[in-house]
Amino acid sequence: MNASSSLSAGSTAAIVVAAGKGLRTGGDVPKQFVSWRAKPLLRHCVEALAKAGISPIVIAIPPGWDDVAAASVIGIAGVRFVHGGETRQESVRHSLEALTAEFPARVLIHDAARPVLPAHVIDGLLAALAEHDAAIPVLPTVDSMVRGEHGLRAETVNRDGLYRVQTPQAFAFKAILEAHRQWDGAPDAGDDAQVAVAAGLAVALTPGDEALRKVTFAADLQEQPMNRPPRTGMGFDVHRLVEGEDLWLCGVKVPHAKGLSGHSDADVAIHALVDALLGAIAAGDIGDHFPPSDAQWKGASSDRFLVHAHQLVIEAGYRIANVDVTIICEAPRIGPHKLAMRQALARILRIALGAVSVKATTTERLGTTGRGEGIAAQAVVTVFAD
Repeated sequence: MNASSSLSAGSTAAIVVAAGKGLRTGGDVPKQFVSWRAKPLLRHCVEALAKAGISPIVIAIPPGWDDVAAASVIGIAGVRFVHGGETRQESVRHSLEALTAEFPARVLIHDAARPVLPAHVIDGLLAALAEHDAAIPVLPTVDSMVRGEHGLRAETVNRDGLYRVQTPQAFAFKAILEAHRQWDGAPDAGDDAQVAVAAGLAVALTPGDEALRKVTFAADLQEQPMNRPPRTGMGFDVHRLVEGEDLWLCGVKVPHAKGLSGHSDADVAIHALVDALLGAIAAGDIGDHFPPSDAQWKGASSDRFLVHAHQLVIEAGYRIANVDVTIICEAPRIGPHKLAMRQALARILRIALGAVSVKATTTERLGTTGRGEGIAAQAVVTVFAD
């Protein structure tokens, strides 16, 4: 009986190999920690694995980069780190050994340089492990293949049966752990399937995805502005009015008998605007970046959140075209403060006053805001490729 036939009830862990120096993308920071689409490259695949319910996730990182690595995946549960070795195979071996306490039934081994990890690839791999001890995602070779000699074209190679191999690669944990422990091949295996085959394991092929491309050079981190249309994000927030708190709206302290209750200064308008900015670049929401469970944000000024969201927009290669904020309340009157609010937002975002709109409306005394129990705000932003 195949060893993996009994894995269906077991747990699944993951290893992300991020221990290389990866400086071919330019600069002094390994590519796995460079921002891409508003997040560190490493974070993209780790989020995808966590979303699939995979835990723990062991990340092999280069020594000396512990703090940067931790900041790259902050807020993602089930993550821990090991220091990688001199070769990829050593890094994977260290990571596998770190999982022996849990001894999961299955493990996915992925390269951090492949940030886009579609869910169907993970599903296909895990399904294959019901019948096999190993599975890898592949794509067919569609281009003509030739062999070269001394810089000249030699014979044509039949591409039938040739595939491009991707990661993550999936294994029965016990089988791949023993395979790595027994590995005595070249100094570094090209991938973990090579180690598995050397140990006598049959490796199933499952469908890969073109989105699983590998980031290698600086150009791979770039997106062409001409192919990137403007994007729009929307945000909404509401907070309760309570006694004993200051009332902050759009970065302006507004005189009122009550203030808004929240973990930070509860500036409901800025919170809505932060969500709108994050939404425009598909970077989650304010709770992902500033969880209310984190004590460091208690009483924090919300302009810090707005500066952070704006920086993510810039790092994603976009600039703000305009922002439009609507404050919903019965009291206080917003009209006398609108200009100051626009000026505050323009200053925080470092954009022209003419690109900032602040409006106010009521709900005709209906609902939470109508009864004076709270204040709500909604925001819309448009960003364009830089």
